[in-house]
Amino acid sequence: MAKILHVQTVLTSDDLEALKKKTGQKTTKDAVATAVEHYLECPYTDSGDLWAERLEKTIQQRKK
Repeated sequence: MAKILHVQTVLTSDDLEALKKKTGQKTTKDAVATAVEHYLECPYTDSGDLWAERLEKTIQQRKK
């Protein structure tokens, strides 16, 4: 069973509104949860060079 924790962070109002818009969520809690879930699942978060890997993947897809 997973242990559930309450966490806090400090964001500017502009960053929080941008996060809500980008995630499509209306509440702070849901926007942050969506962002964290995406970050944990995204294959690029462990990458040393995110942009190089994404560019290479795009090039390979276009060659097909």
